[in-house]
Amino acid sequence: MEGMFPEPHFVETNGIRMAVFEEGQGDPVIFLHGFPELAFSWRFQLPALAEAGYRPIAIDQRGYGQTTVPPNVADYRIDELIGDIIGLLDNLELERSIFVGHDWGAFVLWHMSLLCPERMEKQAILNIPFWPRPPIDPIDLFRQRFGDDFYIVNFQDSDEADRAFASDPAHFFDVLMRKNQVSRKDFDRLPPGRRVLSLLKVFAREESSGDPILNNEELAYFAAAFAGTGFTGPINWYRNWSANWKRLDGVPQIIDVPTLFIGATDDIVVSPEHIAGMKPYVTNLETHVLENCGHWSQQERPEDVNRILIDWLNA
Repeated sequence: MEGMFPEPHFVETNGIRMAVFEEGQGDPVIFLHGFPELAFSWRFQLPALAEAGYRPIAIDQRGYGQTTVPPNVADYRIDELIGDIIGLLDNLELERSIFVGHDWGAFVLWHMSLLCPERMEKQAILNIPFWPRPPIDPIDLFRQRFGDDFYIVNFQDSDEADRAFASDPAHFFDVLMRKNQVSRKDFDRLPPGRRVLSLLKVFAREESSGDPILNNEELAYFAAAFAGTGFTGPINWYRNWSANWKRLDGVPQIIDVPTLFIGATDDIVVSPEHIAGMKPYVTNLETHVLENCGHWSQQERPEDVNRILIDWLNA
């Protein structure tokens, strides 16, 4: 958006054309967005870090925005996602970098910190804590615990979500990216049948509770981007969940990369127990939890996220 976010330049890496957005000078800090987001999700962080003396770099990841959308499910396996980041480092002539990841960006960084930590100086993770590899396929666990409507399970079984979300991207973002919809405590008090973990059910709402995070201009930016690319590429990331689980077979589940974690009390999928549970596996960990904040932390509470992040970078 003119005056609000830098224009991209493009690099060829790992067989794709990647859109790269950056500003500032100084030590580079690479930002990885999640689902269903864009480099634009870091619009509040880039100017703040540039002003603090860093060179923030955000990318549209594989399948998103102005970056190439490969056609096959296997094109989105974790080795490909990490390969994009390694290719970006090589293109920028960086041996290592500082990274910040949210949602799926966090998953990519957790995997990188297990598989190629030598390319990482340190990492800041938003919202998604580390889970050690379970003994059985996590899709089977999700299906047993949450049922077939759980969005990650549903994504495996059909392309219904791809088609539904693409039919009205503006409505999808309007009902999804909201705050103050339900607190974690209130969610936990709901009977299991009323705990909505289906994005299709969220999309089906004509109106949503809570308050929108995006203003009209920001909503239009997201909607236009996904109207152009569709949702299949991003959803294909989820369709490799089992393949990624197999990839980590035999990989020690200890992370030595210095890590900042920023969680949120009202992120309904992530419990306080999940956050506490990662501590034995991450040897150098600093943790902050934002009160009265949901899943979209860097967009919902940008000033707090920026303060915590910059203090950690300057320490």
